[in-house]
Amino acid sequence: MHRFLITLLTVLGLFSSINASAAPSINGAGSTFAEPIYTRWMSDFQKKDGTTQYNYQGIGSGAGIRQLLEGTVDFAGSDDPMSEKDAAKAKSEVLHIPVAMGAVVVSYNVPGLKKPLRLSGPVIAKIFNGGIKKWNDAEIAKLNPSEKMPDLAITVATRADGSGTTAVFTEYLAKVSPDWVGKNGKTVNWFIGSLGAKGNAGVAGLISQNPGAVGYVELLYATENKLAFALVENKKNQFVEASAKSVMVAAEGLQKEALEKKFKISLTDSDRKGAYPISSFTWMLIYSQMPKEKGQAIEKFAKWVLSEEAQKTALSVHYAPVPKDIRAAALKAIGEIKLN
Repeated sequence: MHRFLITLLTVLGLFSSINASAAPSINGAGSTFAEPIYTRWMSDFQKKDGTTQYNYQGIGSGAGIRQLLEGTVDFAGSDDPMSEKDAAKAKSEVLHIPVAMGAVVVSYNVPGLKKPLRLSGPVIAKIFNGGIKKWNDAEIAKLNPSEKMPDLAITVATRADGSGTTAVFTEYLAKVSPDWVGKNGKTVNWFIGSLGAKGNAGVAGLISQNPGAVGYVELLYATENKLAFALVENKKNQFVEASAKSVMVAAEGLQKEALEKKFKISLTDSDRKGAYPISSFTWMLIYSQMPKEKGQAIEKFAKWVLSEEAQKTALSVHYAPVPKDIRAAALKAIGEIKLN
């Protein structure tokens, strides 16, 4: 009897091991802009549903799209829609599911300032072109008359990797400055003398370590690193602070356009009162046709991400929730995924 029990337990343990190994593992990669919220969502979701292991690696939107096309990840995170050239390489249509919204902020390290800097689009464009070289430049001083701007050289910090954050930021620059038209995208040829780093975290590190530095990062990276960031002038000539609320304003009333463009819409340089002008969706890129087992796990996670519970979590970490009408349309698109 004792030997029988040992044999039975061994067999049951073997079946348990087989079942555990058979459980699908879903791997995503891409946007560092969205990495903090994916990490939080996956942790929360696995506590609710432990049948699948979910992983996400922030390697930049460009690298995430590349890995999706190569088949080394199951989904990509991106803050910039996939190009037509990349879409043509995909094994089936790639759905762009808007999962959250965020702000790209102009963050800086300028000692001695009493209030947040006020910057306009054209001035930001000149700074990142290398045209404005000191913090006491007349154009910056004019926007900040209550501050004594220091005679301090500006060091521009940028992304060195293919980045959706860069795409959002330079798309905005191209809308507010003719000098940037055609020079925007995930990768940019920055002027000689600028500093480059990988990921939002890398740029935040450059800013914090270099007095006089200025760079662009997702809002959460600025707040977590206690970095100052500018109020940016919008189309209504308002100097707006980046926040979930001012990002949400930029997305108001866009359901029709979102449906027409399959959710691939821009929020930069909004003409709405109170809108923060460097706002963006972040998308979960998933195939419209997938193997059944992994497809079911991805579909289940994507639907939960658009739930009220998950969207409230996004709001708690400085991301803005996707408008309900756009979420409803995105849920319908997820429901039409073909599982082979």
